[in-house]
Amino acid sequence: MSEPPDPAPDPALFAHALRIAEALVFASDRPIAAARVQQALPPGVDARAVLTALLAATAGRPVELVEVAGGFAFRTAADLAPALTRVVEVPRRLPRVAMETLAIIAYHQPVTRPEIEEIRGAALSQATLEALLEHGLIAPRGRKEVPGRPSLWGTTPRFLEHFGLQGLSDLPRREELVSEPRPLFQAPEAQVLDAPEVFQAPEARVPGLQDPESPE
Repeated sequence: MSEPPDPAPDPALFAHALRIAEALVFASDRPIAAARVQQALPPGVDARAVLTALLAATAGRPVELVEVAGGFAFRTAADLAPALTRVVEVPRRLPRVAMETLAIIAYHQPVTRPEIEEIRGAALSQATLEALLEHGLIAPRGRKEVPGRPSLWGTTPRFLEHFGLQGLSDLPRREELVSEPRPLFQAPEAQVLDAPEVFQAPEARVPGLQDPESPE
């Protein structure tokens, strides 16, 4: 005999869990994993069920819950981007050389600087690497065991956030990644999906919660 399905949680308890999850996602400056949300919920309430309900509840709202970079985050609705970009100042953009470098790293990672230069067919300035590092789009991935032991580079979870990807398997074609410079739009809470940005803010920490995937 098949086991009976788990009983539905008490509606009031589930509504309370929805409020907790919404507050937790809002308080985090980066996509938050379901496993971390689970730590904050009342016993017996499944985080995935709560997040699924929150996805449905925010669909069509000016700020929607989306699943990105292995977690959940709030983003401004894509159809509102034209209106927002008319009044939100875009301070600077990544130059094309930085986007080309980022695309090479994304598709060939882990990759060394000489390998990037060989693929590009041009020298790579330290300033370009530093710009990508500054915006949290790339990070060192150890050293290659060859003479000189050059650093290996790879993309970060912030890279996935920037392009609205759940994982590297969702990467677009390389030419799409560098088709135009990407604005670095800085805002306190929400992203404009039609204008991908690096969201830079102090990391929100919720007392008593530790990310099981990111030990302190």
